[in-house]
Amino acid sequence: MTILLLLAGTIGLVIGCAAALALARSERRDRSRAQAPEPVVPEPAAEVLAILSSAYVVLDSSGDVLRASPLAYSYGIVRATGGDYPRLANAELMELAADVGRNGGYRDERLTIRRSSQGDSDAVIDVRIGALGENGVLLLADDLTRAVRVEETRRDFVANVSHELKTPVGAITLLAETMEDAAEDPDAVRRFAGRMQTETRRLSHLVQEIIELSRVQGNSALTDGQPVEVDDVITEAVALNRNFALGSRIEVAVGGTSGLRVFGSSAMLTTAMSNLISNAITYSDADTRIGVSVRRDGGMVELSVKDQGIGISKENLERVFERFFRVDRARSRDTGGSGLGLAIVKHIATDHGGEVTAWSMAGQGSTFTLRIPEMGHTGAVTVGGDPSRTSEPDIDPGVGG
Repeated sequence: MTILLLLAGTIGLVIGCAAALALARSERRDRSRAQAPEPVVPEPAAEVLAILSSAYVVLDSSGDVLRASPLAYSYGIVRATGGDYPRLANAELMELAADVGRNGGYRDERLTIRRSSQGDSDAVIDVRIGALGENGVLLLADDLTRAVRVEETRRDFVANVSHELKTPVGAITLLAETMEDAAEDPDAVRRFAGRMQTETRRLSHLVQEIIELSRVQGNSALTDGQPVEVDDVITEAVALNRNFALGSRIEVAVGGTSGLRVFGSSAMLTTAMSNLISNAITYSDADTRIGVSVRRDGGMVELSVKDQGIGISKENLERVFERFFRVDRARSRDTGGSGLGLAIVKHIATDHGGEVTAWSMAGQGSTFTLRIPEMGHTGAVTVGGDPSRTSEPDIDPGVGG
């Protein structure tokens, strides 16, 4: 009997403990459910945010970041430094978000946000902020930096073109009026007619380069690309500038590696090299020499133009590829230079997957190098050497750089 009583008591104790544990577990589950926060973003809203092309940030009513897309970090809207929680990176954004959190409503602003401490990569962001539920704020942002820069470039280009066209047109008009007044003086008429022809050539050259720049900017896809013999490009570019060089008493020497090929547009590459040679002649003194050389370097074909000209200062060297920039405006005015030639070269180099670089020192001449990816010859095998490099050009043009 004693044993039965002890057994019954033990069973009752076990059942009681199990019931107590189950009750405690149920209470903890209920408490955790009661304490668990509601989802930061409702499920339908989260699905919509996932397919948006805009950057988004979800904040609470006090302005703290609860959720942000990767684009928000990329745009510089949200920053997380060290172990800190993510925060809005711009004080104006914080104020707008806090205002919407307090008062509700909707805000639409365009802001400039600094992406780096140097301030050289500011971003233009179009921001829309509105209430999300009762206690949340949703911020949507689109990066308009590229579009704004393109529009600024377009406005500057139109303004520069208007100014550049105004000069020769005004000169021709004035010369025509002066010629009319001097109709009875044959010598004066011939003199003014000659100046009118000069201004007309300058105007024609400017218009042609504007057309050329528009063409290369709009033909970046190289839909007509094909294998191009570099030797043919150099030969044609030199021929286009032969009379200019002879008239300026400047010798053009050509040398380097022959038989190289690239893929692209023969006409565009010829234009680029012609512009580099013409530019070298323009800024060189009489009885000097220009060297045009070709070499292979690490899978790239380098086409260099070296001169013994006036050189370019360091501050101007950084701007030589800008539209309408001219190192020596007086010399450009005399030769009809428009300041578009190097801008055209830069666009052509970019469209061919290459680059154009410049080296110069004032009084020591300049070297401009066009680098284009080489197109290899099928079945070409080189034994006992590195095919990506060759020796120095076959000639020494004898110029600095």
